[in-house]
Amino acid sequence: MNRRFGKAQVAISDGRKLEVIRRPLITEKTTLLGENNQVAFLVALDACKPEIKAAVEDLFKVKVKAVNTLIVKGKSKRTRGRPGRRSDVKKAIVTLAEGHSIDVTTGL
Repeated sequence: MNRRFGKAQVAISDGRKLEVIRRPLITEKTTLLGENNQVAFLVALDACKPEIKAAVEDLFKVKVKAVNTLIVKGKSKRTRGRPGRRSDVKKAIVTLAEGHSIDVTTGL
């Protein structure tokens, strides 16, 4: 554990890295985050911030400054008169260190 900041370093397997980062979020709002050196991803519901940081750093070879997460609760909807519910999703907004960038349109 890093005693200075009280944050643990996480080592995750290659398979788990690809499970944690599901896909990048490409919307009008998330493209505006690029001006602040931020990128948005859909991540696994059980993923924690240190896991997300380790996965992004290893997959994209960048330095991550901070990770913010939020859970969007699924809406109740009707399809052909039958009630249903959309799945919950977890989003991660990753702030990159100065001089680093990710081009999400090219993929891995």
